Amino acid sequence: MNTIDQQHLTGERALFKSNNLIVKNSVFEDGESPLKESRNLDISDSIFRWKYPLWYCENVEVSNTTLLETARSGIWYTNNIAITDSIIQAPKTFRRGKDIRLTNVHMPKAEETFWNCENITLDNVQAEGNYFAMNSKNITAVDFSLSGNYAFDGAENIEIHNSKLISKDAFWNCKDVTVYDSVIIGEYLGWNSTNLRFVNCYIESEQGLCYVENLVIENGKIINTDLAFEYSTVDVSVNTTIDSVKNPISGTIKAKNIGELIMEEAEIDPTQTRICLMEAYEKMTVLANN
Repeated sequence: MNTIDQQHLTGERALFKSNNLIVKNSVFEDGESPLKESRNLDISDSIFRWKYPLWYCENVEVSNTTLLETARSGIWYTNNIAITDSIIQAPKTFRRGKDIRLTNVHMPKAEETFWNCENITLDNVQAEGNYFAMNSKNITAVDFSLSGNYAFDGAENIEIHNSKLISKDAFWNCKDVTVYDSVIIGEYLGWNSTNLRFVNCYIESEQGLCYVENLVIENGKIINTDLAFEYSTVDVSVNTTIDSVKNPISGTIKAKNIGELIMEEAEIDPTQTRICLMEAYEKMTVLANN
């Protein structure tokens, strides 16, 4: 492989259509698309300062590298890319790419990032920005943290472990989502989605989890959440009190208690939903023992 070491690269398409190239200790600036349509790249300890650095690329390894904010829209139509121990400050990174792996990556300006991508793996990634991962498929995230609204809108086949999401309108219009051992905070969680499953999760969401087909919550905590489950089919088991529940379509809700239960016969058939309140059961057991 050819090597570029400690170079200052400028001008449009500075290394256009490179193949089998090592780039290290280098800076790209003042020129769009420096590595457009390149293949088999190994990039390390470098800085990208300009727009569109890695478009239409294949087989890319990036480590200890920084994409500054001015390197916006940086990685589009690129397949098989792995980025480790790096900072991606640029917004709108990753569009219509496949086989993307990020490990130990910080994304402080991740607005409109990961749109229409497939096969994404995130391991110890921190991201801040709205509209993260819209319309993307096959996403696995572990030790992931996100602060930004409208996350995962329209996404499919998502599995998340041990993560923290602060996001209004997260998981809207989604299909096949499973979240384990995570914290999710934000209004209107999960509307208009199919097959949402939360296992050992802590959830806080005003009017959360409405219009969901096949909502499953296992061993969860739901706090400060009102008007939950409206027009949803549910299999919910939580060990906290739910502030209020409104018009679930069918299924089972097990909770410590429900502050307010709204079941409007003009809207739904209340007999289709089974409610089991553990606090009430415990009180009845105590009375029976007395």
